[in-house]
Amino acid sequence: MTGGARTGLICVEVPDDSLFGPENLPYGVFAPPAGEPRVGVRLSDTVLDLAALLDDPIFLRADLNALLAAGPTRWREVRDQVRELAGTALPVDAQFPLSTVRMKLPVRIGDYVDFYASVDHATNLGRLFRPDSEPLLPNWRHLPVGYHGRAGTVVVSGTPVIRPNGQRRTGSDAPDFGPSQRLDIEAELGFVVGQGSTLGVPVTVDEFSEHVFGVGLVNDWSARDIQAWEYQPLGPFLGKSFTTSLAAWITPLDALANARVPLPTQTPKPLPYLRGSDDHGLDIDLTVRWNDEVVAHPPYGRMYWSPAQMLAHLTANGASVRPGDLYASGTISGPDPDQRGSFIELTWGGTEPVTVGTETRTFLADGDRVTITATAPGTAGRRIGLGEVGGTILPAR
Repeated sequence: MTGGARTGLICVEVPDDSLFGPENLPYGVFAPPAGEPRVGVRLSDTVLDLAALLDDPIFLRADLNALLAAGPTRWREVRDQVRELAGTALPVDAQFPLSTVRMKLPVRIGDYVDFYASVDHATNLGRLFRPDSEPLLPNWRHLPVGYHGRAGTVVVSGTPVIRPNGQRRTGSDAPDFGPSQRLDIEAELGFVVGQGSTLGVPVTVDEFSEHVFGVGLVNDWSARDIQAWEYQPLGPFLGKSFTTSLAAWITPLDALANARVPLPTQTPKPLPYLRGSDDHGLDIDLTVRWNDEVVAHPPYGRMYWSPAQMLAHLTANGASVRPGDLYASGTISGPDPDQRGSFIELTWGGTEPVTVGTETRTFLADGDRVTITATAPGTAGRRIGLGEVGGTILPAR
């Protein structure tokens, strides 16, 4: 399986300050040095081969979809088994140093939806784009605004991002065509659907945990100049669809039990289908690095619309979800300048450049790298990590 004999039993060493202890155990798909992709769990800086440990062919796959489809009872059984094994000596041939494996896109994504759930982000963009009007459009506080993205261009963290070409308005009514000059990021949290739903039957707010398996960091790369010209009247298209990056590790909802926080006050009160008895936000702190320079700390705990409300709205018309579907929160931003999760906000439309190393930037240059990480309160009294989502900009083709 690995190209050489590896025998014996050893324990995985987990430092006290590790963000990936046995209370975390995120899932991913990895390829060992000499083997086919399969499902693994991260423990400290080691990847555990679940097919070898649990002797179950459901994990000898290049995606998590079979596990996702098995439903929440099976998810919890697997998590309990792995947590029990994590404190014991394990077969050497079921352990791989993280640095020796190749991480793959963890899920086979059928549909991707992106929301616009941060009141701070929506307010900032409203002030930038409509300075003489109310920043929030009339519908914003009544429903989670979203759009369908392109599932086929969701890639795993680390995949290079090729600068997109498109139509750009030049100041006159006539556009030109060429590489985006206002290439941006959107620091987001993605939600991976596990158990699907029935066409025509909405998912309620209180059914969220029965249908969503876990979360992963997302960077919804955005070409603002292409977007600004094309999005009226139908919304985002080529300015968004060229690449969306997803973290290699999907953190199960059970690992975030201590990260639950009350939602902010929602005024006006949402319609009944957007209300539930067990709705909540998540206390997750993100960090955005631009060429290794920390430029922002977006707080997910301030998001106006909850993950459960987004799923309920997504299915309110009877649309169904399937195992592996992904929906994302939209840009996560806070009220302070250093909490803005996109560069169009951070540089206020490009009018306030930021220092990145020895240079200044407004939008992304070729060769720039962006890495987004996040932590949350864990169930063992210490913080857990959500891995990272990163990518480097390559020139347009």
